[in-house]
Amino acid sequence: MENFKTSADVLFILLGAIMILAMHAGFAFLELGTVRKKNQINALVKILCDFAVSTLAYFFIGYGVAYGVHFFTGAETLVQKSGYDMVKFFFLLTFAAAIPAIVSGGIAERARFGPQLAATFLLVGFIYPFFEGIAWNQAYGIQAWFKSSFGEEFHDFAGSVVVHAVGGWIGLAAVILLGARRGRYHKDGGVSAHPPSSIPFLALGAWILIVGWFGFNVMSAQTLEKVSGLVAMNSLMAMVGGTLVALVAGKNDPGFVHNGPLAGLVAVCAGSDLMHPLGALITGGVAGGLFVVMFTLTQNRWKIDDVLGVWPLHGLCGAWGGIAAGIFGAKSLGGLGGVAFMSQLAGTALGIAVAFGGGLIVYGALKAAVGIRLDAEDEFNGTDLTIHKISASAERETLW
Repeated sequence: MENFKTSADVLFILLGAIMILAMHAGFAFLELGTVRKKNQINALVKILCDFAVSTLAYFFIGYGVAYGVHFFTGAETLVQKSGYDMVKFFFLLTFAAAIPAIVSGGIAERARFGPQLAATFLLVGFIYPFFEGIAWNQAYGIQAWFKSSFGEEFHDFAGSVVVHAVGGWIGLAAVILLGARRGRYHKDGGVSAHPPSSIPFLALGAWILIVGWFGFNVMSAQTLEKVSGLVAMNSLMAMVGGTLVALVAGKNDPGFVHNGPLAGLVAVCAGSDLMHPLGALITGGVAGGLFVVMFTLTQNRWKIDDVLGVWPLHGLCGAWGGIAAGIFGAKSLGGLGGVAFMSQLAGTALGIAVAFGGGLIVYGALKAAVGIRLDAEDEFNGTDLTIHKISASAERETLW
């Protein structure tokens, strides 16, 4: 019976890992549909290679930083509990690899390929797992301090802050250090429009992410014994709230409509196991409106050229989700309790500080050492030398 239970848990978490792995196709197609046509191949190759580098960084360094677990043992040890620990690594890797996938959308169309892979290794190996260990593995006694100071630990069930806010704020640091795409903003204050190259691909990416998100959230329980239908219902309601508010606030713009559900799902991750479905609906709705308003401000007024809006979508909606868990998770508002508003506020602020500071360090160091931006000719052509070779090879095969 125990072996059956363990094997079932292995299958459960493996299916979750596969669903989140599929979400990386969503990241790819969301970026593919948003960037200009000349940059589509770059976007596809970048997401896949970032995942591969993330796997190595997390396997050799990051997982040990977060959980103190390494796999440098014999196979007999690794297959204990039907290999559950290895599948858990796979599951958590898909979360870690979301960090460079998020950043990729912000820095699209002008970042060099090689330095970005180096940044991916450093972010997934050191920056992300540092905060992951604090939030999900009691590292450095910070959760204990939150509980003694505010009554409860910082709660982030599926990563509103740990994954999304961290990825979004790292992305903001990278975008600031890179600067805007050439020709995006004019000296007279005008903005050059770069419309999405393919709304159907953008929509496909959004739908892949939406479907995979139910693995992202529900299977964060990590065992069958802890699975909760409440998480699925709250994810659904937050998605709906984000969609409808983005529809209205974005005045039927298809880009906003398809990012609205993602904003809602980002925000509900933290408290999806605690909130009442009505609280999740409100949380998602606020996130959908927040994305539309802040994307417009960053692009048009503040001149921050965040191509996919990863800072408003992940950074701000993720931070809102961390705080919302402390609001709508309270029993007084229909939640299950076990959260404290001040712990949520402090934990969210800590995640932002680690992410933004870490992003500045990683991208600042790479910028000083090797440069992180394409030269003018490569940016004009929509690629750097590495991807250009791949593209040229594919073109030759097509001609033959």
